[in-house]
Amino acid sequence: MQSWLAPLKLAGLILFKMKAERIHNNLIMCKNMILVTIFFVSLFTFHSLQSQQLQDYQNLALANNPAIQSMNSSVEIASEKINEANTLSDTEFGVGYYVSEPETRTGAQKLRLSVRQMMPWFGTINSRRNYAGSMVGIEEAELEIARRKLKLNVAQVYFELYEVKRKMEVLEQNVELLEVYRTMALNSVEVGKASAVEVLRLKMRQNDLVEKSRNLELTSETLENEFTNLLNSEDKIVLEWRDSISIPPRREDNRSLQLHPELQRYDRFAESVKTSEELNQLESAPKLGFGIDYISVQERKDMMVPDNGKDIIMPMLSFSVPVFNKKFKSVSRQNDLKLEQIDLERANTLNDLNTRLQTALNERAAARIKYETQLDNLSQAKNAEELLLKQYETGTIDFDDVLDIQEIQLQLQMSLIEAVSNWYKKDAVVQYLTTNN
Repeated sequence: MQSWLAPLKLAGLILFKMKAERIHNNLIMCKNMILVTIFFVSLFTFHSLQSQQLQDYQNLALANNPAIQSMNSSVEIASEKINEANTLSDTEFGVGYYVSEPETRTGAQKLRLSVRQMMPWFGTINSRRNYAGSMVGIEEAELEIARRKLKLNVAQVYFELYEVKRKMEVLEQNVELLEVYRTMALNSVEVGKASAVEVLRLKMRQNDLVEKSRNLELTSETLENEFTNLLNSEDKIVLEWRDSISIPPRREDNRSLQLHPELQRYDRFAESVKTSEELNQLESAPKLGFGIDYISVQERKDMMVPDNGKDIIMPMLSFSVPVFNKKFKSVSRQNDLKLEQIDLERANTLNDLNTRLQTALNERAAARIKYETQLDNLSQAKNAEELLLKQYETGTIDFDDVLDIQEIQLQLQMSLIEAVSNWYKKDAVVQYLTTNN
């Protein structure tokens, strides 16, 4: 009886060995594909393509975003006010008819026509144009701030979407990997090397990963909707990445905040206050008025006199002097206080920008450290997995160790994706704060 069963046992062992080797080879191939295509990507691949794609989306958002379009209109309105400032005050016309005709030596006055034009002090109109031009500069600074914030928002959502999509891919690949492990466990159960409980635990782990993937899918839909709204697109934009994003090599950061539009806005505020004070000084000067009166005189019939019935033309010159000029002195005092306020607010904003820049630089550096650390850890985990698979060849595999190493690798993969995403999001903040365009 034993001699009859021996060949069957030997055949079973051979089949088990062949199946184990096939599963082992599939497992190695699957893991190599995951690691090679997702994480060990050359630093020279996709980075430029990704940057160009992001820039295209940012340009599309700048062209379509209604808030930016509204602010463009504000700049145009402010520019048109320069033409508005290049005008004189209204010309006054007057008509008078004498009900009771005053008699003069040359005849009775019948009708009086007059025209008046007040002229501002020399240079006042040009000063008004300068003030209107300074207001254009403020609107342009506000527009540039809005443009930068929009580009920053697009970049932030873009890389958040990248993070979610990549995590979904990793979860899907880990589910497939667990299926390979589960097949191994089923084979081990058949030969008495594992229990059915271990198979169930592997299946439960798969279900947990599927649940996480579905939740990430909901997050992805929310982010895609937000991204579409930022671009003001009629069609929903679904982003896809054919390759992984890697962190570029270190570079020197010689950056300055002085040209940031949030600071330039205060500089242009100060400029507008100075031009306002120049205009205030000119408007406190006398104003000149020019005019002419025409009086129609009726010819006398009762006697003949020289210039009988000759109409009267009388040129007029007038001055408007602000004798009570407390208003202009008050405006000058207000302008001095505004300049002090602007200097203080600019200094506070500069401090805030410096803090934000240093924080972003430090967080970006921390993301790089995390990225490099997780790459090394992932390599170590891969070595541990290879040792585990060699144990399977000898039939001594422990599926508790399988779950442990899979959990470790999944956490490392997720951490690596988060490090890449955080690096680019913090780099977008640095670009917002320091780019000079």
